[in-house]
Amino acid sequence: MKPEISSRKDIKLIITKFYDKLLIDEKMIPFFEDIVASNTLEHHLDVISDFWNDILFDTNSYSNNVMKKHVDKNVFVAFKKEHFIIWTSYFFDTIDTYFDGVLAQNMKNRATSIATVMKLKMQVY
Repeated sequence: MKPEISSRKDIKLIITKFYDKLLIDEKMIPFFEDIVASNTLEHHLDVISDFWNDILFDTNSYSNNVMKKHVDKNVFVAFKKEHFIIWTSYFFDTIDTYFDGVLAQNMKNRATSIATVMKLKMQVY
């Protein structure tokens, strides 16, 4: 039986393994080329881990506007419906590979909600 997500360390594992998939996908890499080129991937992974830690464990580590970041990126690299499908598929697969339980399901549910709101804001249906 797989463990439940129980810490920020678990979240960081999910995010790191998730990005391992994103960064080798030719359809997804354009969204992250600037992060890789500027050698700030590790910082980015920490920021995203903070974001999910806040969601799952009700902490207050993340201070950015996640929606604005993605809307701003959309100006330079256009999000399409397929990007959201790929993103959620990799995210869910990564969570399911390492964890099970209520928090794992909560993470997937919140990811679905976030993706839905982003698609609506960016008019990507």
